[in-house]
Amino acid sequence: MKELVVISGKGGTGKTSIVAAFAALAKNAVLADCDVDAADLHLVLNPTVKQTTDFSGGKQASIIAEKCIGCRKCQDLCKFDAIKLDGPANDLVAKTYRVDPISCEGCKVCVEFCPADAIEFNDQINGQWFISETRFGTMVHAELGIAEENSGKLVFLVRKETKRIAEEQKKDLIIVDGSPGIGCPVIASITGADLVLIVTEPTLSGKHDLERVAELAAGFGMPVLVAINKFDLNPDMAEQIEQDAQKRNIKVVGKIRYDKAITKAQIAKQSIVEYTDTGVSDDIKTLWGNVTYALG
Repeated sequence: MKELVVISGKGGTGKTSIVAAFAALAKNAVLADCDVDAADLHLVLNPTVKQTTDFSGGKQASIIAEKCIGCRKCQDLCKFDAIKLDGPANDLVAKTYRVDPISCEGCKVCVEFCPADAIEFNDQINGQWFISETRFGTMVHAELGIAEENSGKLVFLVRKETKRIAEEQKKDLIIVDGSPGIGCPVIASITGADLVLIVTEPTLSGKHDLERVAELAAGFGMPVLVAINKFDLNPDMAEQIEQDAQKRNIKVVGKIRYDKAITKAQIAKQSIVEYTDTGVSDDIKTLWGNVTYALG
């Protein structure tokens, strides 16, 4: 079983459109959308959710108002200014302390030092993850809650579940739509993968962000390929990107032309290879052939 992860140094390069096309061309893969902060592969693949599970990336303190004695010890010890004196009254005090859930970092100091044993420390629900069926097979995807953290843990969970399903279904390929950038979700997306495909665009920011994400992948010893999307909008910059990639011993395995058909395909909830057989679809088919050859 092989695992291909498609990432980009920045958002908006066309990474997800390419992954959707790969899903249509593979016909034997399990899919994972690891862009848990802003997942959008489902917009093209239109999956039917079969299983929904809450995700807890950590724990959070919560003061039991009925047991609070108003001693202020928790507020004195909290380094994150998460303890507020505006909770409801009880039989002991006119105001009790409460934990601000946004400020709380889950360090557990208040729990350990509360003399009244009035602070709970429970799992915090940070989002949800899903197992769905698409017209191209099973997909695992997730949604991190607004302003929630631990996206790296959620990505790890999505990949772990995807591998389990692939083994169970005896599939020989996993295609992962990774996160843009170089942060924790990207690291969690690529670690241990068989091949990383970086999608970039012929702009100065695209060139710069490609350099950053290529360095990240190199730091983990990952085999890397590059695809230049919309290369014909700025051929000179596309040439610079290709030259920079060669200096890093990274092969450019695809150049994809700009085509409004991709937008039309997205509106129709189709991958580009389903929507049309020519033009940009041919470019992506060539890219897919080169990628599968590299996977072996």
